[in-house]
Amino acid sequence: MKSRRNILIIAAVCILIICGVTYYYFFSSMSAKDTTEYVYIDNNDNIDSVTVKLEKISTPHAISAFKMLAGYSKYAENIRTGRYAIEPGEGAAVTFRRLKNGLQTPVNLTIPSVRTVERLSAQLSEKLMIDSATICNALKDEKTCKELGFDTTTVICMFIPNTYDIYWNTSAENLLKRMKKEYSRFWDEERMARAANIGMSPTEIMTLASIVDEETANDQEKPMVAGMYCNRLKLRNSEYPDGMPLQADPTIKFAWKRFDLRRIYNKLLNIDSPYNTYRRTGLPPGPIRIPSIAGIEAVLNHTKHDYLYMCAKEDFSGTHNFARTYEEHMANARRYTQALNKRGIK
Repeated sequence: MKSRRNILIIAAVCILIICGVTYYYFFSSMSAKDTTEYVYIDNNDNIDSVTVKLEKISTPHAISAFKMLAGYSKYAENIRTGRYAIEPGEGAAVTFRRLKNGLQTPVNLTIPSVRTVERLSAQLSEKLMIDSATICNALKDEKTCKELGFDTTTVICMFIPNTYDIYWNTSAENLLKRMKKEYSRFWDEERMARAANIGMSPTEIMTLASIVDEETANDQEKPMVAGMYCNRLKLRNSEYPDGMPLQADPTIKFAWKRFDLRRIYNKLLNIDSPYNTYRRTGLPPGPIRIPSIAGIEAVLNHTKHDYLYMCAKEDFSGTHNFARTYEEHMANARRYTQALNKRGIK
C-alpha cells in the first residue's frame, strides 16, 4: 500500500510539473510588454520573418512554444497577412490561433482632407498594406471610376472624411468598395433631399464645399461663404447672361498646383484649365480637395443673404468682409492689399 501511495504521489507530481510546464510555455504571457503590441504580416513574410517579428516583443519561452505549434500545424505553408494584436497576458497558444486563423485587429483609418489623389494615396498607404501607386492608379483609371459611379475628377468625392475600422491587408478593390458604401451611407435620404432643394447633385455639393473649405477654416463662417457662392451660381442678368463666374482663388491654386500661393495676381488668371473659375462659369469639374463634413453641411445649409463678393479681412483673422456691390468689394480689397503690402507678403 505504501509503495502504491508513493507511485500515486510521484504521478501526481509529474502531472503537476507537466501542467506547469505546459502553462508556462503555452499559456503564460507571450508578450514581454505591458501594453498591446501589433505584428504586421505582409505578402513577403515567411515563417522565419514572422518569428523574428514576434521575437521583438515576446518572451523566449513563448517563442519556443510558437515554433512548436507552427511546426505541428504546418503554419509555414499557410501564413495569413494582417495586423495582429499581441495582448499582455495572452499566451503563445492564443497568439498562434489568432495568426493561424487570420483573426486580425482592424486599423482606425482616418480619411484626410487632402488636395490631390497622389497625396490621398500616399497617406492611405501609410496605414494600409496597399502601396500608394496601386491606390493612385485605381483612382486614375477611368473604367474603375465609372464602375463606382464617378469619373477621375469626381472619384475623390467618395472619400468621406471620417474614421473607419478597416483591415490593414484590405485590397485596393475592397477599399474602394468600402468607401463607396460609406459614401452611400453618408448621402442618406435627408441629405439627398436637401441637395435636391438646392438644385445640386452630391458631387456638386462636395465640389462647392471643397472651395468653401479652402476659403475659410472657420466653420461658423462657412455657411456665409457657401451662400455667397450659391448667389453667384444662380445670378443671371445683363452683365452675366450665362451666370456669374465663381472667381474662386483656391481653384486657381489648384489649376496651377501651386498651393503655397499667398496672392493671386492677374497673370495667373489666364491659365487654360477647367478649374479656372475666373474664365469659366459654373462649378469646376470636381472637388479641389476632399471636403470636410463641416464644409458639406455648410453648403447644404448655406446662409440666405444677398452678398455677391467677399474679401479676406485685413486683420488676418481668417474671416472675410462681405459686400453686395462691386464698389464695396473693391474698398474691402484695397484695405486687404494694403495689409499684405505692409507685411511684405508677395
